[in-house]
Amino acid sequence: MKLNTGILATALWLTFSTGAAVAAPSIDAGFSPEGSAQQLVLRTLDDARESIRLMGYSFTSPDVVKSLVAAKRRGVDVRVVVDDRGNRSRASQSAMNVVVNAGIPLRTNGQYKIMHDKVIITDGQNVQLGSYNYTRSAAESNSENALVVREVPALAQTYLAHWQSRWDGGKDWQSTY
Repeated sequence: MKLNTGILATALWLTFSTGAAVAAPSIDAGFSPEGSAQQLVLRTLDDARESIRLMGYSFTSPDVVKSLVAAKRRGVDVRVVVDDRGNRSRASQSAMNVVVNAGIPLRTNGQYKIMHDKVIITDGQNVQLGSYNYTRSAAESNSENALVVREVPALAQTYLAHWQSRWDGGKDWQSTY
């Protein structure tokens, strides 16, 4: 789907024209290896109150796994879909095992040459996106970026539709231990 400024403008107009007390939209950017990208990703997960939908290419980050499990324990509905081929390493499978053993549904999607999405949608209104893979190397070694757009439900719904299509095309991951 192609996004344009019309979606953002409409979302902002709807947000401010209702007269309801709602949080103002905001945008934050972070970078790695300086550390601010990982901080944004973890804050996005830690701030979630209702739902987390994550889709990623490479998934090995112990810190992201910890935040997902903590969210599940505080009652957040968490679901994860990752690229099949990008997650065959021992580190990826270990991370995926921890997630599913915590009761979090996780699917792998092998429908594409690579499923290169790196997106988190929280509470139906916040979107984290960018080049940041959910890996230790993304946090510590690579030049990466992360952008978080908060309180823009129209954008979040667009990304949720994309996430759902990848989820629907995935296969449930079964823990190997």
